[in-house]
Amino acid sequence: MKRSYGRARRTTDAPAAIGQRIEVVLDRLSHDGRGIGRWQGRTTFVEGGLPGERVTGRVIRARSKLIEARIDKLLESSPERQAPRCRHADICGGCTLQHIAHHTQIELKQQALVQQLQHFAGITPERWMPPLRGPAYGYRQRTRLSVRWDQRTGRLQTGYRQSASNELVEINECPILIPALEALVKELPNALQQLKACTGLGHVELIGGEAPAMVVRHIRPLDEQDVALLEQLASRHNIDLWLQGETEAMRFSRQEGAPSELAYRLDEQDLRFTFAPGDFTQVNAVMNQQMVNQAMDWLDAKPGQKVLDLFCGVGNFSLPLAKRGAEVTGVEGDARMVERATVNAQNNHLNAVHFYQADLSKPFTNETLDQQYQAALLDPPRDGAETLVAALAERGIGRILYVSCNPATLARDAGILASKGYRLVQAGVMDMFPQTAHVEAMALFVSGKEKNQNGTSQS
Repeated sequence: MKRSYGRARRTTDAPAAIGQRIEVVLDRLSHDGRGIGRWQGRTTFVEGGLPGERVTGRVIRARSKLIEARIDKLLESSPERQAPRCRHADICGGCTLQHIAHHTQIELKQQALVQQLQHFAGITPERWMPPLRGPAYGYRQRTRLSVRWDQRTGRLQTGYRQSASNELVEINECPILIPALEALVKELPNALQQLKACTGLGHVELIGGEAPAMVVRHIRPLDEQDVALLEQLASRHNIDLWLQGETEAMRFSRQEGAPSELAYRLDEQDLRFTFAPGDFTQVNAVMNQQMVNQAMDWLDAKPGQKVLDLFCGVGNFSLPLAKRGAEVTGVEGDARMVERATVNAQNNHLNAVHFYQADLSKPFTNETLDQQYQAALLDPPRDGAETLVAALAERGIGRILYVSCNPATLARDAGILASKGYRLVQAGVMDMFPQTAHVEAMALFVSGKEKNQNGTSQS
């Protein structure tokens, strides 16, 4: 399938036109896995290229001193190049690093964290910790597939967005998915095409865990025949079916004897979490378990210590902390997820954990939170937690564990903590999203005022 760039167009002061084909020799890699070279004296980033390669690329962005392109044709190949496992890799906007060896991907992500911390904060951790590693493929237990009716061809398109485009890549495989979900992906497009209401579908979400599920978002009502077809598809793959309409609430169509709720486990903590479609949960179960284990080790909360868990979601970190004996306060912006976290604590018989709803983009105003905490854990979205980390520092919290999905905002926030007297004790990356350029990291900050076990200051 060829990407359509349309007519090449030049933006103001740009050296190249959008869609123009340019030839570049690449000499190094960027931290996000793009090949870097020069074209007409300008630094050029080529997605899909490797050092030592000569390529032609299609320009996707152009500024006066910088060009971004996507590989169009490989003229001279690097011996480091590997064949992508997915046949959609050259056009899909998701897994852009499949041509790079897995160990090299992890090294790039570690370099990205190093560079961002140095660039934005001018700091280096006292200890670089080994990366947390997981499977290169077959790891993703949650995905959302776009569904779009193509009026020109009279066909339903099912897939992911193309890179640098709103067009869809129609897929019937996705090897980063767990096997049960990839098996469903192979059959899903044809099944959706058969629905009478196929022109009125929104998207389909596939979810793994204890009770794998397919969530079908439909704009127009589904009649009994359409529902029956979807139930048959779900039954063949031994998953649950959820239907979500425009005006009706989410409703559940359950197979005989199947669980009636979405859930996942942290086996090493013997904890079970329920959640609803739309709730945030980690997509990589293997890495989530490793991440929670590492967070417990690094934060090292003692029984009876008060710990603040910010952006707590359904309790992914709160409950393991409480199980270690800490007194945990979880805070989340979404009131529905606060309810879910509370239920999860009750179901796991944990009483020393309480959850509250608050806007975490603003300073705390809830009087319930105005108490002394010995430690805090935060797992913010990509925007980071600029206001929040300053507030934590003002509270004099001794240990702050920061879980990040964006090294740039982690570095910015690390600079704030450093200016308040915190040391970046240790940091490292976690291989949460193999084959993609997304970087997940963990960093531990310790206040210069925190005392060690002998009662003396560590500063």
